[in-house]
Amino acid sequence: QVVLEESGGGLVLAGGSLRLSCAASGRTFSSYAVAWFRQAPGKEREFVAGVSRTGGNTYSADSVKGRFTMSRDNAKNTVYLQMNSLKPEDTAVYYCAISRLWAPGRVESTYDYWGQGTQVTVSS
Repeated sequence: QVVLEESGGGLVLAGGSLRLSCAASGRTFSSYAVAWFRQAPGKEREFVAGVSRTGGNTYSADSVKGRFTMSRDNAKNTVYLQMNSLKPEDTAVYYCAISRLWAPGRVESTYDYWGQGTQVTVSS
């Protein structure tokens, strides 16, 4: 069992930045690929960004490319999502999730554990 806890959400003006963190319990964090998803009010949850077990490979949704950067620090059992140039449409609850698969991709069902989420609100 792995417990994930997100932090760093909040209210920010359009154009601003936030850095989300996701801390994981347990000693096998480096065995998991990790991703961030988000869910806006009235919409389905969507993939935002993912990172491989070692952190050597990252990938992101087209809607956030060039603005969001995902990274991980396995020594701290933590992943980060640096979000710059935020837009009102980035407003959502952001979740981190981990997968035992080597390349879980962007599909929710391939992820095994989820955090409770952190709210990000971008005002115009």
